[in-house]
Amino acid sequence: MSDPKQARILLELAERDISALRGMGDPSVFADEVFGFNVQQAVEKLFKAWLSLLGVTYPPVHDLRRLLDMVSSHDADSVHFEALIDYTPYAVQFRYEFRDTAAEALDRNKALRQTEALQEAVCERLTGIEEF
Repeated sequence: MSDPKQARILLELAERDISALRGMGDPSVFADEVFGFNVQQAVEKLFKAWLSLLGVTYPPVHDLRRLLDMVSSHDADSVHFEALIDYTPYAVQFRYEFRDTAAEALDRNKALRQTEALQEAVCERLTGIEEF
């Protein structure tokens, strides 16, 4: 059974992470690992909100691939968010080991746009459920 209340809670928590991302545009102030962690956290909460709306019990994991696969098995539209799984290592791995940021800096604007698009998709689904 769908759980719009849990989905709304997760959406509100994700909004806090997204709000933080909007203020983290300067890599000289916020390292990629810090920015990437907040992307991962927002995406994790949004995927779990989506699963709540689908009535699917989600595991206590940080693995965005696993969560996306769970969403995808119920909603084909989720494939649009495939690129966001690249932020999985920011949940734990890149918080505790060195990442060579000179090799490839994060595209913060792209990450924010993708995260906001996911947020919008989940919000639309919640609105659709709450209207009934």
